[in-house]
Amino acid sequence: MRLNFNEGEVHMGARDDEVRPKLGRIRDRKAGKTLPYISRVLRSAEKAAPGRLRQTSRFTGARIGRGGAQGTLAATNRRAPGRRRVVVKTRIVRLKGSDLGAARTHLRYIQRDGVTREGAPGELYDAAGDRADGKAFIERSAGDRHQFRFIVAAEDGAELADLKPFIRDLMRQMEQDLGTRLDWVAADHFNTGHPHTHVVLRGKDQRGKDLVIARDYIAHGMRGRASDLVTRELGPETELDTLRKLEREVDQDRFTRLDRAILRDATDGMLALAAKPERDPHRHAVRMGRLRTLERMGLAHEPQPGVWRLNAGLEAVRNVQPRLPCLVFGATPASPGFWPRRRVKPVRREAMNC
Repeated sequence: MRLNFNEGEVHMGARDDEVRPKLGRIRDRKAGKTLPYISRVLRSAEKAAPGRLRQTSRFTGARIGRGGAQGTLAATNRRAPGRRRVVVKTRIVRLKGSDLGAARTHLRYIQRDGVTREGAPGELYDAAGDRADGKAFIERSAGDRHQFRFIVAAEDGAELADLKPFIRDLMRQMEQDLGTRLDWVAADHFNTGHPHTHVVLRGKDQRGKDLVIARDYIAHGMRGRASDLVTRELGPETELDTLRKLEREVDQDRFTRLDRAILRDATDGMLALAAKPERDPHRHAVRMGRLRTLERMGLAHEPQPGVWRLNAGLEAVRNVQPRLPCLVFGATPASPGFWPRRRVKPVRREAMNC
């Protein structure tokens, strides 16, 4: 018998055990549909960079709310050379229904005496003028679920003649990014080494609905917009400007960019200078100066030449600083010291001179 598998024929021959199969294309009946184009692109990208896409595509909720796309873009972009730095501290405060006592207290706090260049009380302003009615703002806030409170501090803010245009441009840019008009008031403070602005934003959009801002935008987008505005106003930061700022950070009693670079280059608390050399002699000098400063503070020591052991307190400073909004650019809290030798308790903003 001879079988033809493709044509489905059976022929009887002289020998019943003679089989001559004629093989055709192998068919997989269980094969699924062709993958979409985007799926094939993602699969190819995953093969080219294993683990990266899988890691970044995990859902975190950081994009929920307005401005998610702009915040994600700002988070992925590295700091461009010459871009000036701006610190933005954010606090979201839940309002207790009709009880707006805490909101009134905060407005009085940012308008307290001695915060202007002349030592006068702070003055509220908004998008429309240089004198805003704080009482009317509180009345409009009745029924709001929450309130946003920002502290915006440009590193080179002292070079800005007036902070009001900068803040208005920033809030106008935020309105474009978030797709809604914003109701806010602000007050500039000049009572520290670096000028900064307190901004209070209502938690309602122009339609009266709760204003939800994406976490990525709060963490990265707003700071990126502010940095672009300052860079546009003052021009790009030169390499000489950067080195001068690093030199000023050598003796600072706070966590600095030099400390961040030292921790980044260290392995298990040990920094071998030969393994991570600074080819620029000026940068090498400021790094060594910072290490000597940390040694005097008890946060680092040199067990052998060229090898430094970092104290766990240095890492503790980096971890605790985000909870102390005014510990930036040389501002100091009212309580003595902040280099932690033990667990640091959170400091109330009202207790700090900022």
